[in-house]
Amino acid sequence: MYLAKIYVTYKPSILDPKGETVKDALHRMEYADVQDVVMGKYFEIKLDNSDVNQVAKEVEAFSQQLLINVNMEVFRYELEKIEG
Repeated sequence: MYLAKIYVTYKPSILDPKGETVKDALHRMEYADVQDVVMGKYFEIKLDNSDVNQVAKEVEAFSQQLLINVNMEVFRYELEKIEG
């Protein structure tokens, strides 16, 4: 069994309005050294499969088909083997 940890963020060319709002708030709180804030989505999905290559293919497929807006977002993931 694997746990997929999937991180979704805006593409670098897309303005991240929530990240900009948090950055502005941090600056108002006098954390002037904050240079950038990126916000996004995080998913944890368990897959009952022992073939890491097949798990990776499934994660990539369903992430692109369901979890992200391919026009605006990118994703990365980590796979962790867990006890089932």
